[in-house]
Amino acid sequence: MRSLVAVVAVVLAMPLVGRAGGQVPQAAMDPALRTAYEMFYNGRFTEAATATAELCTANVAALPACELRTSALHFQIRRAMGDAKDRKKALAQCAPCADLLSTFVTETRRAQETARAGLKAAPGDEDTLFLLGKIDLNYVWLQLGTLDRKTGWDEYWEARNSLDAVLKEHPGHVRAKVARGWVDYIVDTRMPRGTRWVLGGGDKKRGMQAIREAAAAEGTTFVRAEAGFALWDMQVREKDMAGARATAKLLANDYPTNPDLRKFLDAPGTNSGLTSR
Repeated sequence: MRSLVAVVAVVLAMPLVGRAGGQVPQAAMDPALRTAYEMFYNGRFTEAATATAELCTANVAALPACELRTSALHFQIRRAMGDAKDRKKALAQCAPCADLLSTFVTETRRAQETARAGLKAAPGDEDTLFLLGKIDLNYVWLQLGTLDRKTGWDEYWEARNSLDAVLKEHPGHVRAKVARGWVDYIVDTRMPRGTRWVLGGGDKKRGMQAIREAAAAEGTTFVRAEAGFALWDMQVREKDMAGARATAKLLANDYPTNPDLRKFLDAPGTNSGLTSR
């Protein structure tokens, strides 16, 4: 479950959300937010979190920055905890994690409240629905994946319902397809049979197909990045190492200093077997 966090919580913001496939021209993005995204996708999570600190406010228009900020904070926690199997012990031994986790929860709760209030004022607004779902999933993946805590079920259902509502009205919404594809994949492949039913069911093949379609769709740089990282992670999970290496090379063209991409591409086993991430 932890490796899911490496991609599924990858952040994308409202300046990339719109009626044409879930995005608008990247030139319309706030320069400060664009810079923060470049930091994030190059693996500079601390800098991305710092860059969004003042951008994330209790305003619906600031939800994109809040989604990016919560994702960056999550990745800081994940990196600081390392890959130890005992997540409770890893958290206890992580000196910066208590403050990071407190900030993450505070920012998440404020963003959720802002999004919910926005939906009361404008029910069914596609952008707000999508961002609420993504912020909820950031919380779910941190709790279930990074911290290995069995909590976040309310956020899970809110996210699932929000994403389904977006896709019902806009089936071609690229980013919603990516997020919903991960839900299908993880529920089907990582949850016990009984739990799958409680979580509304999953479908590995459907999830993988959604990610493939999203990765093949046209989009701005950051939209392509979300779909590309998702495809890469799924290819590694499915032990399609030739495909994973090809995808990682494409991603590295845009994000050459991302340490996870470099580690994967430099590992001698990437051509023949599954490499730990």
